[in-house]
Amino acid sequence: MISEVRPRHVVCVLGKGLDLDVVEDVVRETGSGFTMDREYSANEPDPRMPRAFEACMAAATFTEQDWRAVEEHDTVAYVLSPPMTAGTSAAVSRMTLQVTAALLEAGATAAKNESNGLAHGRAQWLDLARRSAAEPGDEEQAVVLAHAWVKRPILDGGHLYSCGMHLLGHPDVELEIDDPDAVGPDQVELMDALAIYLMTERRAQEMRDGEGFRLAPDAPRWILRRRECRRYDEDDFFFNPYGYWRLTPDEAS
Repeated sequence: MISEVRPRHVVCVLGKGLDLDVVEDVVRETGSGFTMDREYSANEPDPRMPRAFEACMAAATFTEQDWRAVEEHDTVAYVLSPPMTAGTSAAVSRMTLQVTAALLEAGATAAKNESNGLAHGRAQWLDLARRSAAEPGDEEQAVVLAHAWVKRPILDGGHLYSCGMHLLGHPDVELEIDDPDAVGPDQVELMDALAIYLMTERRAQEMRDGEGFRLAPDAPRWILRRRECRRYDEDDFFFNPYGYWRLTPDEAS
């Protein structure tokens, strides 16, 4: 059963001497239906930010300058996208990239997404926004959006999972693993392949519990199991109303 929750992007941007009125103007001019949260935005530093960015996988793309921007910030602003349906998610997520880039070009120095726990360095944000705006083919656009908004792999006991596909109107991906200490590129490639398939293939809308999935005709076969999102409560920004597709090894193969 699909929940009635409508996901939305909540983007946290930092700056030094950043004018909140400017932030609000940029948000209004760049993103239709986007707003700045005046209640939680403030012209004062938040000492929790360095640790929060570390938890958002910022180290993957952060430079020394990016880390310095987080440490030296004195302003925090929160930007909200309009709530999304499955049909509007891709367009709103593309627009969220443009809003984030516009803020970085208008004086913001760092940004992270509260709706998936993912941050990128300034150069990475701008590159993702540029690539998305270039109107690439469907698959390349899906790759850009997945890189921008899907955090993975996250380890939880005997499973790896993603967080952020709800921002693109699709279930997240969960992978059953035998050895948590042996996670590597192969598992990430498999998760990414299923995520892109969900975003680009019409056949994905017809998948049923118990069907198979594999990277190539001669690759190991995995069984798809549909699961509701029980990892997060419905009022959590990470909650995925579309649930998960869990990949389990096909023992018969």
